[in-house]
Parts: sequence; structure tokens; C-alpha cells
Amino acid sequence: MRLLALLLVASAFAGTGGVQAQSVQTSAGPDSVGVTIYRAPNRDADQKIDLGWLGGYALITETRTVTIPAGRAVIRFEGVASGILPESAIVTGLPAGVREKNLDGDLLSAASLYSRGFARPVTLRRTRDGKTVEERAVIRSGPAGAAIVETERGIEVLNCGPTEDAIAYDGVPEGLSAKPTLSVETESPQAGTATITLSYLAWGFDWQANYVATLRDGGGTAAGVRTADLFAWVTLASTDMTSFADAETMVVAGKVNRTTGRTANPFESADSFEFKCYLPEGGGGIPPPPPPPPPPPPPAMMAPPMARDEVVVTGNRVRMAVQEDLGDLKAYRIPDRTTVAGKAQKQVAMLAKDAVPVRIVYASDIGFGGAPQPQIVLRAQNKTSDGLGLPLPAGPVALFERQGERSLLIDESSTDDKAVGEEVEVKFPATANVTVEQKRQQVTPLRYALELVVRNANPFAVQFEGEFDIDPPLMRKASTTLGKKDGRNLWTVTVPGNGSRTLTYEVQLPPPPKPRR
Repeated sequence: MRLLALLLVASAFAGTGGVQAQSVQTSAGPDSVGVTIYRAPNRDADQKIDLGWLGGYALITETRTVTIPAGRAVIRFEGVASGILPESAIVTGLPAGVREKNLDGDLLSAASLYSRGFARPVTLRRTRDGKTVEERAVIRSGPAGAAIVETERGIEVLNCGPTEDAIAYDGVPEGLSAKPTLSVETESPQAGTATITLSYLAWGFDWQANYVATLRDGGGTAAGVRTADLFAWVTLASTDMTSFADAETMVVAGKVNRTTGRTANPFESADSFEFKCYLPEGGGGIPPPPPPPPPPPPPAMMAPPMARDEVVVTGNRVRMAVQEDLGDLKAYRIPDRTTVAGKAQKQVAMLAKDAVPVRIVYASDIGFGGAPQPQIVLRAQNKTSDGLGLPLPAGPVALFERQGERSLLIDESSTDDKAVGEEVEVKFPATANVTVEQKRQQVTPLRYALELVVRNANPFAVQFEGEFDIDPPLMRKASTTLGKKDGRNLWTVTVPGNGSRTLTYEVQLPPPPKPRR
């Protein structure tokens, strides 16, 4: 089936979106804009940004210069975010304040233009064998299903014959705007010009930190002691149709509670606009024109997915984001103005730390019934004395190792929000070069002898930690002294290259409870 082409004859929209007033003034766009993006509160650190459904939001702050007529008037702010929450909008700087706020009409689209054209005359253009002819017609159907028009010959269905059909409209119906628009009604004793500030919340935004940790060549003096270069990006994402050029941009780390869910986006719809020909093969009767279309349904809750390949990385000269306090939260200000583009994703530099001391540990949780293969654990102390000492927002972590002139990817994981002074611990999937084997022998009905063997196939020594998921009082006669971590027994050992280490111990199970009489 062919998609009906829509041709728009030039027309200017000058309506007020249903608001009656003596005078209408339009602000086409902001003089300057600030965008502060809050992360989706229910998205975990190991979850990727969902480009089809961004659960975060943004605080948009615009500065505009407007002309205010005397008396009652309507001022239209074009180019606001399409996901605006109109109830959150605050306008300051108007001499007499705001009498009323309105989110104006429908956004101009192929579907809304055709729907508003019902029972109105249009120009029908038909092309066959390279020749185009025009004739007047009246639209007799809604935007769903077949495109039915009435011409001098009677009722016809478009795109059902040998011609390629298109519609040219005489103008844009009142109430349709080419940009998302918020209007306010004012009443001023005299005319003048004012610089106002428009602030509002909008859905359809998200951000996260993306870390790249690169291990340097060689190890330290002890097993597992390394240094790593840490770099982080701030990834900004927007599914809003409005772009904010040269914006002062900030992101806020932490989970900010919002008691209201996402509201419907009045300017975006996931409905497709495609006409289908319902005539049977070989022709047939023309279906009768349907009744006038019903009122448009509520806007879809989900914005259409953004283009997943539209990723922009800034980079010629790297200036890092500046960390600031925002109550108990942490904000990161992008030092250079940046464009938060509509339906796009981009990255800007957040931080860079060289030669951060880290420890590489192979760790496994050991239970009575067995021991899973160890994970690689990267640990660092978030202190200035240890090369860090700054709040680290949650986000994915990619671990690389430098091999000569190249850096090779080892694995990927994630980290939660880490405050200054906390231990940063990033766990990566199980490794094949370090293995754990548990052997168990029953000595008595309630006593077992266990042997734990750790083998290291690497040519270098590694640090291993086995944390026991067994109540400490039940473990006895360990062949070496065990440490403690979070109230559980911990076996810490250095395993030499191409070598192994063994731990033996016993587990005395408690007697079963006596049956009640």
C-alpha cells in the first residue's frame, strides 16, 4: 500500500488556540535557555537508557523578550518542550502577572491536517505517466482507513487506481500549530516590553554516567595492585521533539521522588497515518462515505522511538563537568553551552582521573552446597588521597586493559551512586582463569569435612576472597585463620601464578528440632 503524499499550500497560522482575547502576541523562541535533567528514578544502574521510553524529566528555564499590549491580551510561547507539564509552568516578569494558562491545540501533522480537513474543499493532484492534473475535491473520510473524497464525478477512493494521488490544502486550520505552544492571558494597564522567565517541567528526558576504566601495563608490588585511568561521560538523551540550542545544561544525580506519574504528551502520537485501498481486485463498488470522524482520542502515553543511531560525541577540546551541591543531591554543570537536541542522544565529558590505585580481586560466595566461579572485582577508595575524592553517579562501567599501543575490552558492568569516602566496588562476570572447587565428605550424620581448592591459570599471582554464606558458629577447624566481612567468615589468600591454594574446614550442622508432643 502506498502512503498518501500530503502537499501543504503556504499559509500562516494566526489563531489563539481557542483563547479569545483582544490582542495576540507571539514569542517565537527563547533568548536563552537552561536545561536541568533528572535521571529516571526507577532505572537501576545496570539498566541501559530506554530510548523508546525515557522515564526521567527536565526543568526547562527560558528567558524571553515579549511585547505586552495594553488591556487583555494573549501571549503565545512557541517552541516549548512537547512533553511539558503545563501545571508546572511559572511565568515571572509580567507587569500584571498571569490570568490564565493554556496548552494550545494540536500540533500540525499529516494526520491532524487531514482530520481537520473533513468536509472541506482541497485540491486533488493526480499523476499518471509523468503528467499531473489538478481538480477540486471535498474530503469525506477520517485519517484512518481509506482516503475517500468527493469530486464532480462522485465518491472516489484515493490511491486505488492507476494514478498517484496527493492532496494540497488551502491553508492550516485554526488551532493547529507548527510548534508546541503555551499561551498565557494577561491584563496590563499599559503597553510595553518585558523580559520574562518561563520555567516548567517536561517529561521525555534522561541521563547517566558512562565510565571507562583502563588498566595500565604491569602490576604493583603485591598481587592485584594496579593503577587505572578513569574517564567518564555524561550521556544526555531526549525523546522530545523540541531542541534547545546553546543551552546551559546541568544533570542531577540521585533519585528525586515524584508522586505523579508521566502525563500524556499532548503533541505526540504513536498513531500511524497510512491510507489503504479496500477495493477488491478487478474493481468493485465504492464504499459509502463514513460518518464524520469522532473526536480525536487522548494522546498516546508513549512518544515514538527516537532514532537510535543519532549519537553525537563532543570531543575536540575536553572540558569536564563541574560538580556542585544541590541540597543533599549532586549536580554536574556542563561548562560549555551545549545543544540538547530533540529525539537525540549525545555525550559530554564528565571527569578524568589518571593513575588511580585499584585492586583486582577474584571473589566468590561460598555456600555449604558449593562455590560458584569467581568474579573479577575492581576496588578503589573514593578519597582524594587515593586519586578520586568526588561523588560518582551511578552508571555503566567498561573495563579495558592496555596492551602496548592498544586498549582491549575486558568486560562491562555498572556501579551505584558512590559518595566521597566510600569504597567503590565494581563486579564483572566470572572468569575462566581462576577456578574454585569444593569437595565435601560426610563424617557423621551432622558433621562434614570440606576442602576448598582455588586454582590460578594466569602466569601472575592473584588475590582471592572467599566469603562464606555459612553461619560462622557452624564452621570449625579451618586450616588457616579466617577474617570477617559484614559478619561472615572471609578467606583471603594470594594464589601464585599457575598455582593453587587449599582450605580445609568442617561444618557441624545443628540437630533437627524435636517433634512436639
